[in-house]
Amino acid sequence: MKYEIYKKVSSKFENLTLNIKDYFKNSNTSIHKARNEIKIVEFENKTLTIKAFKIPNIINKVVYTFFRDSKAKKSYNNSLKIIDFVPMPISYIEFFKFGFLYDSYFISENFNYDFTIRELLFDDNFKDKQIILKEFANFTNQLHKNGIYHLDYSPGNILIRYENSQYIFKIVDVNRMKFIEFDTDTRAKNFSRIWLNDDDLTYIVKEYSLLNGEDFNILLDKSLDYSRKHKEKVELKKRLKGKK
Repeated sequence: MKYEIYKKVSSKFENLTLNIKDYFKNSNTSIHKARNEIKIVEFENKTLTIKAFKIPNIINKVVYTFFRDSKAKKSYNNSLKIIDFVPMPISYIEFFKFGFLYDSYFISENFNYDFTIRELLFDDNFKDKQIILKEFANFTNQLHKNGIYHLDYSPGNILIRYENSQYIFKIVDVNRMKFIEFDTDTRAKNFSRIWLNDDDLTYIVKEYSLLNGEDFNILLDKSLDYSRKHKEKVELKKRLKGKK
């Protein structure tokens, strides 16, 4: 096995990390189960999120053993790099069989969010919708100012909590991200996966442009174009799979 524990958290998390399979198995609180599974675990008076990554196929076992970091390790390392924007990372651990990566886990503090940004998208009467969208524009601008390009900047990965009269944002699922110099094109493209309607996207782009001096009209045209193309692509995939 290979593992690492964030140096700023207590050494008691070593026991949790090394025995992660037992803790994960014994937890009955699964909040997501698809290719990967996410469970909530209570440990030492803390609520934690454990993400178990799908056991890779034979090709990816070779890739993740010798050529690339595993998704668990990337989630952990990326979280450390952007720690102000994510739930606090705790540790990751990888298990190997016959010299190849078998399964892996990423542990972080649970961010007890009130809703994701998805809830706003289909409810024009959502409380404080305009305020939240304005704050979201600011949050996105802060990400971009720090060169953070989340490659799956989608509604379910943007968590929001109301606390002390303000909205707090965190992003998750950060194993797919990179650091870049943003230009108008990449700024617009990063908005495309959020599935905003044209009015909401226009409002966010306007607020975003005010913060960083981007030309509003150019950025809006590009954002609307990328948003439309992304929606068309997703709908086409659904039709090809026979889904409505």
